[in-house]
Amino acid sequence: MKIENSVVLVTGANRGIGLAFARDLLARGARKVYAAARDPSTITLPGVQALRLDVNKPEDVEAAAALAPDVTLVINNAGIAQPGGFLAADSEEIARRIFETNFFAVLRMSKAFAPVLKANDGGALLNVLSVASWMNGGELAAYSASKSAAWSLTNALRSELAAQKTQVLGLHMAYVDTDLTRGFDVPKSSPEEIVRRALDGLEAGVDEVLADEITLQIKQGMTAARPSYLPQTS
Repeated sequence: MKIENSVVLVTGANRGIGLAFARDLLARGARKVYAAARDPSTITLPGVQALRLDVNKPEDVEAAAALAPDVTLVINNAGIAQPGGFLAADSEEIARRIFETNFFAVLRMSKAFAPVLKANDGGALLNVLSVASWMNGGELAAYSASKSAAWSLTNALRSELAAQKTQVLGLHMAYVDTDLTRGFDVPKSSPEEIVRRALDGLEAGVDEVLADEITLQIKQGMTAARPSYLPQTS
C-alpha cells in the first residue's frame, strides 16, 4: 500500500520505534496519524492525533476502533521486555505479563481493526516483531517466546485476511536504540533506519522485512547444517 493519503494508527507512539513511525508517516504524506498511548499527554509530536489506548484493555481497543473508523493501516508496535530465563522463580508471572502485551494485545487489535480495514478497501497491518522470533538464548526468554508467538500470529493473519485484501507485514530486527534496550551493551540500529526500511517494504508490497544485517544473517542461517537458532560451537 501507499503511505501518501493513508490514515494510520500506531500503538506505543509516544517514544522509540512508535514515535519514529509517526514522524516518518507524516513525512511521507499520511493524511492522518492516530498516535496511541496509555497516556495521551505523552504524545507531543505536532501533526498527529493523540489517542488514549491501553492495548491490554479490551474496552480501550473497542473504543479506539469506534473512534478511528477511517484507519487504513494499523501498526502494532507496543511491546514490553524483561531480562531473565524460564527457570527463574517468577518466570511464569513474567511470561504471562509479556505475552499479554506482545501477543494477546496484537491479536486483540487485529481482530478489532480487521473490519475497519475491510471497510476501507483492505488496507494493511504491520506487526513489529523481532529477530528473537527465531532464536531464544534464555537472556530474554519470555520476550523471545512472545515474539515467536506473534510471528506465528502474523503468518496466520496474513492467510485469514487475504480474502479482504489486507496486506500483512512482519517486521523483524535485532537491537534498536530505544528505552527498551538502554541497559544492553550491544550494537544497535536507529529507530529511524528500522522504520524507513519497514515502510519501504510496506509500500513495495512485501510480506516480511528483515531490517538489519544481523536479522538477515540469522534468517539465512536457519537452514544451515547447524541452524542459527541453536547454540553455535566454536
